[in-house]
Amino acid sequence: MIKAGIIGGAGYTGGELIRLLLNHPQVELTQIISNSQAGLPVNQVHQDLLGETDICFSKELDKTVDVVFLCMGHGASSKFFEENELPENTKVIDLSHDFRLDPEKVYGLPELNKEAIKSANFIANPGCFATAIELALLPLAHNGMLKEVHVSGITGSTGAGMSPSETTHFSWRDSNISTYKAFTHQHLDEIRQTLMVYQPWFEQPINFVPYRGNFTRGIMITAYQYCEWPLEEAVRVYKEYYEDHPFTFVTDNGLDLKQVVNTNKCVIQLEMHNGYLMVQSVIDNLLKGASGQAVQNMNLMFGFDEDEGLKLKASRF
Repeated sequence: MIKAGIIGGAGYTGGELIRLLLNHPQVELTQIISNSQAGLPVNQVHQDLLGETDICFSKELDKTVDVVFLCMGHGASSKFFEENELPENTKVIDLSHDFRLDPEKVYGLPELNKEAIKSANFIANPGCFATAIELALLPLAHNGMLKEVHVSGITGSTGAGMSPSETTHFSWRDSNISTYKAFTHQHLDEIRQTLMVYQPWFEQPINFVPYRGNFTRGIMITAYQYCEWPLEEAVRVYKEYYEDHPFTFVTDNGLDLKQVVNTNKCVIQLEMHNGYLMVQSVIDNLLKGASGQAVQNMNLMFGFDEDEGLKLKASRF
């Protein structure tokens, strides 16, 4: 058993992480830090955990834990390390944007960096849109086939965090859809950096238009680019690339979000139209796009089975 602590446990990703770690057979969740909720029972804030835990939120971290997960807002992780020092043998998995472009940190996409993750002490967990887009495009980059690509993607309201805003509250989001941060999304830099691991000469645009969806959780992206491969060759290449990765699957059938919501899976589907390869992928933004992938990385770091504690059933019906 390893001891785990969470810093910033009151939000959506923190709540998902608590749920996963409480049910992980190799983990004892000993501390959950929240400045805003310190002293309150965790199950009073995350009411779906009633009967699952009696832990209360703490204000300061007991530094005897083996692994620390940071689930704070962007910028807060950097500030935490400016003000705090962890023991050298404590492993860190940061779910914020703060260290994803840092060459001294291991980028926690197992489908790219599995071996490096196994020996890492600090993981920068990928963003949710970044995960869905990178998994859709990595096999192309791996084969030097990535060209100018057009991507659209839609995400659920939990992707915006728990704090309400004009574009997240129910009366605005319900029966509504809108674009935001077209061509300027904050995940584009990490996406480009990741794809260039395989194709360092890639300089063409990644034309990304994200949408806010009127549903709670999940991401679906559609990417297309010109491709000389026939569809059968593209499918073969994708299936070969992901054959040793337990959570990413290439299907011949159509996609929908309910195939992956409540799981750590990414499912990918390919089509060819007039010389253009269309790649679609679906993930749960809070699991494969955040907390589930963080636990997957923890499993690799500590030598557990990669899917330990992550054998979750989709909310199909």
